[in-house]
Amino acid sequence: MQLLAALPDLITALPVAVPDPGSGEAPPGSDGLVTILRWVFYIASAMCVLGVLIAGGMMAVSVQRGSGGEHVARLGWALGGCIVIGSASALVGALL
Repeated sequence: MQLLAALPDLITALPVAVPDPGSGEAPPGSDGLVTILRWVFYIASAMCVLGVLIAGGMMAVSVQRGSGGEHVARLGWALGGCIVIGSASALVGALL
């Protein structure tokens, strides 16, 4: 229960890394785009945390029935999504 209470602080402490566009001048209205990128990052991070919690809960419930291993793949996909979202800025920077 303490983890759920600390979740909002944990989400707000996540670094927000928006790709650096370089040394040029930003076009007008780009502040709105950066705001949208930050919102998308926060929502995606929250969905990853929720996905890991749901997969863990399903594993805990089904281990009593003897079929806990079926949800390991679901947990793997959720953690894979966390890795992709966390490294999105570096991936885009490497491609550009």
